[in-house]
Amino acid sequence: CNIKEIGLESFIRRIVKEIDLRIGTDCYFNLNDRCVMQKWQEVFDIEQSYTKCLGISKRLYKCHAYTHEVNNRLTYFILEEYNERSYSFLPDFKYYVLIFCWYDENREVCKVSVQYDQMSFFLHCMGITSLWRWLLAYVLTPPARMWSKAFKAMGYMNPFTFLLNIAVFVWGISKLWDYVTV
Repeated sequence: CNIKEIGLESFIRRIVKEIDLRIGTDCYFNLNDRCVMQKWQEVFDIEQSYTKCLGISKRLYKCHAYTHEVNNRLTYFILEEYNERSYSFLPDFKYYVLIFCWYDENREVCKVSVQYDQMSFFLHCMGITSLWRWLLAYVLTPPARMWSKAFKAMGYMNPFTFLLNIAVFVWGISKLWDYVTV
């Protein structure tokens, strides 16, 4: 799967051609279970629009691997998408995408499901990924590790004690907040 293309439309057209599939006009295109489109042209038009809105000047797609399950009429791809930005104050970024494609008896792609970490994508778009990673690593992880050790030390680890633990933790944070803000 050594395919590299600029732009979503050219990438999709090239990758389906490589495995002898076709693109028609209609397709059930599901983007992360948050956006469903019915026509390929709609998919390509929306991608071009939000690319411009997010300050992305060029999108480079690279296929790292794919699997083709002929009996299920299914193929899926692991892609890397590298985004160059239009403005120097916004950093370039890349992320990975998993794409499932189902096709009919005529080998025409009829259903697509695209899965990716949407939060990371938008943090990248806003240019604050590094800040978010620092916050997670140095502010949120230390208390979470302490809580995990305390939870394990209780000796009763099951869903009920987990929920009880969270309730006590939230109650404790609220009391701490009350103390700090008074």
